[in-house]
Amino acid sequence: MNYPKTSSWDAVRAAFQKIWGYEDFRPPQGEIIQSLLAKKDALIIMPTGGGKSICFQLPALLQTGLTLVISPLVALMENQVQELQERNLPAALLHSELPSGKRRITLQALGRQQLRLLYLSPETLLSKPVWEMLCQPQLVINGLILDEAHCLVQWGETFRPAYRRLGTVRPALLKSKPLGTNIALAAFTATADPLAQTKIREVLQLQQPDIFRIYPYRSNINPFVRIVWTPRGRKQQLLKFLSDKPKQTGLVYVRTRRDSEELAAWLQEMGYVTAAYHAGLGAEERRDVEAQWLSGKMPFVICTCAFGMGINKSDVRWVVHFHPPLLISEYVQEIGRAGRDGKPAQAMMLISEPTGWLDSQDKQRQRFFEENLQQQQRSAQRVLKKLPKTGEVNAVAREFPDGAIALSLLHSSGQLKWLDPFHYTIVPGAKTQSVTQLHAAKQMNQYLTTKQCRWRFLLSAFGFEEDMKNWRCGHCDNCYRK
Repeated sequence: MNYPKTSSWDAVRAAFQKIWGYEDFRPPQGEIIQSLLAKKDALIIMPTGGGKSICFQLPALLQTGLTLVISPLVALMENQVQELQERNLPAALLHSELPSGKRRITLQALGRQQLRLLYLSPETLLSKPVWEMLCQPQLVINGLILDEAHCLVQWGETFRPAYRRLGTVRPALLKSKPLGTNIALAAFTATADPLAQTKIREVLQLQQPDIFRIYPYRSNINPFVRIVWTPRGRKQQLLKFLSDKPKQTGLVYVRTRRDSEELAAWLQEMGYVTAAYHAGLGAEERRDVEAQWLSGKMPFVICTCAFGMGINKSDVRWVVHFHPPLLISEYVQEIGRAGRDGKPAQAMMLISEPTGWLDSQDKQRQRFFEENLQQQQRSAQRVLKKLPKTGEVNAVAREFPDGAIALSLLHSSGQLKWLDPFHYTIVPGAKTQSVTQLHAAKQMNQYLTTKQCRWRFLLSAFGFEEDMKNWRCGHCDNCYRK
């Protein structure tokens, strides 16, 4: 399918109507598309289900050359690429689980400049064969899109350290391209508080970005928190909730892979049709669970945060957090899977009683998270003392256990700079800065115990406190009590 080279806005709208079949853009889709077509940097914060993928897919399809979409999860990439390929659009993906034959075909298509969109993870982007191909001078790259950009803040310091190197990708690519080449960079997310927004801009080195911040408030989602007094009581609360919603579609979020498997097995014994879903499952198993849930054969899934990003199902009537998530951005992402059709949806969170005497699970998880972060920080400082002033990331990763994470933490604390995606230099005399995730975890705890309107708390946490004076949603548990 050939598309006009963005000669006019009418041509852009015509292409949009032809590919997706919608009459017109939803605000602010049109403005975002104009910004990306003008090759400007951008930071876009749009609620889940707001149609953000169209905002970068359409400009990519309308330009000659390649747009790279950096995405955190294989499931997310596969879902978006499958939808594009079903429309016969020139899109592909690369990830570590891809069979070698498919990988070879994609790399050949990339070399022949037959693709408009290439989805890949940060780690795949920075792998040697892919990076060398992207650096070929004749390969035209129009833009870099960081999808689900909150993952940079959520995971970049201690879990997916490649995220912290993404800011040097554009300057490194430009060195290999003809003089005057312009590569735009845009970050998309549904959830970024003001601190996360600053981090994303700094790490990615966004240049005078256009900023689009859309209210994350969803008037049809009703959040409420229930205290449970024992581990058994937590299960009983879930059973009561499920029995009241026999034919409704939902999701149950837990914290770990083990939790998802144990809870799914217990509910199966109770006669429920469900399954565990987490990042440790093979690609086929994940696709099978997704297909059963999307088709309605499986009413709900017991999942970790690996489920949901990019999976679009409009009639999800409820989301349960069997355990509270660590970060408020995770929570808003996950409750945002519900009620995309605009009809009422429930978001229930189960939390241990405040003292932790009868059920210490939540406090133990929180303590484990904080102690783990502090341990990683101490380890990074020990590694720092042994590092050469400049060096290469793979050499450090080979020499030290969790060496890549140590470099990521040192970059986050201002003690290290990336010279390019593969080489660093130590910043002498830099003062250590605090880890963003600790601040975010405290914010989540405040949400669990707040007496104010829950939506008001969430909107204030995401930087909309100026609009929140004397406002309340009227449909969360705290508003109902009042």
